[in-house]
Amino acid sequence: MCIWRPVFLVAMVLVVVGVLSATALCESDESAAERILGPQWKHLSRRAGMVFAGTVLSVPRQAVSAKAAPEKVIPAQAVRMDRAVPSIALRFRVDRAIAGVQAGQTLTIREWTGAWSLSPAMRRGEHVLLFLYPPSWLGLTSPVDGAKGQVRLDATGRTSRGLVTVDQLDRAIRFARGE
Repeated sequence: MCIWRPVFLVAMVLVVVGVLSATALCESDESAAERILGPQWKHLSRRAGMVFAGTVLSVPRQAVSAKAAPEKVIPAQAVRMDRAVPSIALRFRVDRAIAGVQAGQTLTIREWTGAWSLSPAMRRGEHVLLFLYPPSWLGLTSPVDGAKGQVRLDATGRTSRGLVTVDQLDRAIRFARGE
């Protein structure tokens, strides 16, 4: 009977250490998200309709220079059929789906030319973490809060501004979204 008491105490200590480690991990993820995404990272996470880490497959050639964004006219799909919206098309491979997309999916988005010209230029083959608004009634989207919704990643899936992994940001974003 006396031998079970120390075993029980050791088991309880291990459970407490495990719970504390899990709590510390969540705090670490949130701190990492704030450091990389800024103090409004929860707001950024909640406003996005699509969040993913992916590879840029194509961007318009002229847009890469960021001097003059190209204009491709897409007819309005709703209310005002008589107007057209200048936009560009971007293609991505979704490497890590976080919200609103599926892993492995090839995603083509359309962005208003004016918004594109204000964002940091993307290049084919580049790895990015994107927070995109839900598509508008015109079918257009853009990164949430402009440049804040576009994070460059290296080939290993770490942010360029620190040793933060997409795994850490994924956990923090899902937490902020209540998932």
